[in-house]
Amino acid sequence: MNYETTVEAQDSVQYRDSRDSDLSGVTVDERPAKKRRWPLVALVGAILLAVVLYLAAGGGAEEDPFAPPEAGQIPSVSVITPGRATIAGTIDATGTLAARRELPVGSVGEGGRVVSVSVDEGSWVRQGQVLVSVDRSVQNQQIEGARAQIGVARADLNLAQANLDRALKLVDRGFISKADVDRLTATRDAARARVNVAQATVGELQARTARLNIYAPASGLVLTRSVEPGQTVGAGGTPLFTIAQGGEMELRAKLSEQDLNAISVGNEARVTPVSSEKSFVGQVWQIAPTIDQQTRQGEARIALAYAPELKPGGFASASLASGTVVAPMLPESAIQTDEKGQFVYVVAQDNTVQRRGIRTGIVTENGIAIVEGLTGNERIVLRAGGFLAPGDKVKPVAAR
Repeated sequence: MNYETTVEAQDSVQYRDSRDSDLSGVTVDERPAKKRRWPLVALVGAILLAVVLYLAAGGGAEEDPFAPPEAGQIPSVSVITPGRATIAGTIDATGTLAARRELPVGSVGEGGRVVSVSVDEGSWVRQGQVLVSVDRSVQNQQIEGARAQIGVARADLNLAQANLDRALKLVDRGFISKADVDRLTATRDAARARVNVAQATVGELQARTARLNIYAPASGLVLTRSVEPGQTVGAGGTPLFTIAQGGEMELRAKLSEQDLNAISVGNEARVTPVSSEKSFVGQVWQIAPTIDQQTRQGEARIALAYAPELKPGGFASASLASGTVVAPMLPESAIQTDEKGQFVYVVAQDNTVQRRGIRTGIVTENGIAIVEGLTGNERIVLRAGGFLAPGDKVKPVAAR
């Protein structure tokens, strides 16, 4: 009996040792978690397999919106009915700023050495103001000499008058003949004439001397100055100053023949110099009667009040008002162009596309005016006109 008991105990120990060796490194909590992962992994794998099969079958390919329609399929196109609108006409132009009335000022006298210059560029002057003083010392001496000649002539006149008066008293007594009286009268008249000549000479010298100085011919703004003290000036030379009369400026805008015919004197214009973001309101005061043969452009002169930003010689743009037009207006996307000119596609009652030639007019921020070819009641293809041809069947969809 002792022997059998011993055998059972050994077998039991061996069985436990075998189980312990199989479960080594595994805790009691890990074994249930591994059993739970297998269904989740299988589900993810099934989803991935379905996605791969779907993409392989082409189910995820996007439709090309610009691909041509399949046979028998009618394309949808956006259409608009423009109606008619009152459009304020504007014409854009560019040009050069300049003085409206530019006055060149130079020496008109005999000239001489410049003593002083009283103004500079950018100065405002009034009419008659002295701009340049010229040395007049020689002329002043000439004036004094001429005044002395007046005194000599007056003395001769007084003597001649006294001789004549004495002769007249003696003529009745017969001591002086009539011929002597006539001779004395002529002498008196000649002396009086010499006085007048001397006075005129003084006046001439004074006027010549006054012309040595250079005066402002009108009130305005001095634009240029080319004279300095000590310089010698003379009559007929180059202008010493340039004055903008009244400070008024202008834009000499260049326009095409068509645009030039669309404006008139008095039209309002808004001018913006390239050196400033500020705009100035002006008015067309002159339109050139000729067209340049080389550029095929004409000139419209826009009067502007003085402003520091308006500098002669500068470049500026202008927007000119050219009246109003009542016409249909279309966006640029609806207008097509080919070798025959500009056209649009009109959707007829049977939903077929028809080509319609047009002529455009004023271009605005909101669209382009159609001055010929449309009444405004048509259904016009808004976009994708380049993919259509006359006679195509379409499905019109009103654009919003």
